[in-house]
Amino acid sequence: MIRINLALQGGGAHGAFTWGVLDRLLDEEDIEFAAISGTSAGALNAAALKSGWVEGGRDGARDNLTWLWGQIGAITDPMFTPWIDSATSSTELWAKAMKYSPAYTAFEMTNRMMSPYVYGPAMRNPLENIVTRFHYDAVCKSEGPELHICATNVRSGKIRVFTGDEIMPEVIMASACLPSLFQAVEFTDPATGKSEAFWDGGYTGNPALFPLFANDLPDDILIVNINPLYRETLPMDPQSIENRINEISFNSSLLRELRAIDFVKRLLADGSVKRGTMKDVLVHMISDDALMNTLNVATKTIPTAVILSRLKSAGHAAADAFLKQHKDDLGKQSSVDLAAMFN
Repeated sequence: MIRINLALQGGGAHGAFTWGVLDRLLDEEDIEFAAISGTSAGALNAAALKSGWVEGGRDGARDNLTWLWGQIGAITDPMFTPWIDSATSSTELWAKAMKYSPAYTAFEMTNRMMSPYVYGPAMRNPLENIVTRFHYDAVCKSEGPELHICATNVRSGKIRVFTGDEIMPEVIMASACLPSLFQAVEFTDPATGKSEAFWDGGYTGNPALFPLFANDLPDDILIVNINPLYRETLPMDPQSIENRINEISFNSSLLRELRAIDFVKRLLADGSVKRGTMKDVLVHMISDDALMNTLNVATKTIPTAVILSRLKSAGHAAADAFLKQHKDDLGKQSSVDLAAMFN
């Protein structure tokens, strides 16, 4: 059995890509998930996978992920998905049509000019109706993969990673709380006993890797990256500029942790640090920057059946390609060249 850890990035509706990745990984009977760190959409995927796994094994995890994305807006019936895909334009044209549509333009202007607090208690997080229906006795159970959910403490600006019995609906909502869209999620933090306010975990850990460094966990961390690290096209319009700022911001914490891993690996390699005193993490990544470069903030913010379906298919294909190229690397060596990444 090959045991790995999963690190699932956040990125709004683009998290459907991760759904496809997980769906493909669940086909591999000899791969087991030891721990999962998730942020925002990654937290939703992680909680759905964990609870489904505990209650019904691999099939239960797959069914729960399908239920989750059906609630978010995907058409999950295999009879209809191919028809919708073939009847609509290319992903890039569809994304542009959404971005420049009058409805989205009005939504964005309102979002820029008004605080979510002007609506008072009437402004409810739409995820609440979904996350409250997770089975938290299974989400928090010691069986199955460890679960770590990241959020950002608004007042301190520090990362907060929730795990085990600390995880509840408010934690997952907090992990996915974009402050320009939703009011901060406030609840009593089990660690302090005080009422705390939280925003999206992507600002401080997208996802947090350090919980996966524990000695009792395997060395391999497989990152599912959905915010493109590189964009060839220079953003020029306000929406594109704002989108790229968000992508850079939401990748910065991940890149910092990867740089730290690279530093430790170099210390171990040249003998500056004795092996066994620090963990030699093996890093792997599944992504599709080419696809993500055709998408935009509109497809990230507003889930549509077409985009979600194509993201799932792309995630499935990307995971399949990873397994064909790098499955034999698991447990042996990194498949990401960190030195080249930071050169």
